[in-house]
Amino acid sequence: MPPAAQSQLARHAKASQDIVPIEEIRDGVVIMHDGSLRAVLMASSLNFALKSPDEQDAIISQYQNFLNSLDFSIQIMIQSRKLNIEPYLETLRERKKAETQELLRIQITEYITFVKEFVETSNIVSKAFYIVIPFNPTSAALKNRKGMLDSIKNIFKKKEEGKPFIAEENFAEYRTQLWQRVDTVTQGLVRSGVRAVPLNTEELIELYYGLYNPEETEKGKAPQIGGGPEKK
Repeated sequence: MPPAAQSQLARHAKASQDIVPIEEIRDGVVIMHDGSLRAVLMASSLNFALKSPDEQDAIISQYQNFLNSLDFSIQIMIQSRKLNIEPYLETLRERKKAETQELLRIQITEYITFVKEFVETSNIVSKAFYIVIPFNPTSAALKNRKGMLDSIKNIFKKKEEGKPFIAEENFAEYRTQLWQRVDTVTQGLVRSGVRAVPLNTEELIELYYGLYNPEETEKGKAPQIGGGPEKK
């Protein structure tokens, strides 16, 4: 491509920050460009087909009651990804190197080949279930009509260098209200036999990285995030 064409393409190309509608992620909360907040829960699976007819009816009834009890919207997402067994195979290769008996080394080699070929030919996928819970401070201000103008100004004011997108005192208040919704959803799902836990900051970063980079995630590439588990 000629340099002039490359320069024109670079001018029209959007930065990834402009495409991804996320302003920042902190304290286990996703902050969007419009000032709204998101919490993401990971939910356990439920083998509905193995339940008895009475148990199935009870689950459906509880789930229906749960949905009818909500006065806010939620998003349920099912993520299907090709199973990445490379970390497991790498563990087996390390075990093979450390093995001193030749017979066991041969067996490990054959097992590695079997697992690799089986996964490739069977196209095995892993599934994860997520629930996205939103909170929009603007909508809450409009509903309450108290401090509405100040709330809107705080949400949409231009982010200054080195300062958070939402002021810390406002963020703490919004996060509290968001977490009330999280507790409501968690308790409602438990009654349906489904466990759900909120993702922390590191887990959210990995989740969204995988959503926007599915090829690299399937190859086992993900952002290296240090610092240990997030404190609540």
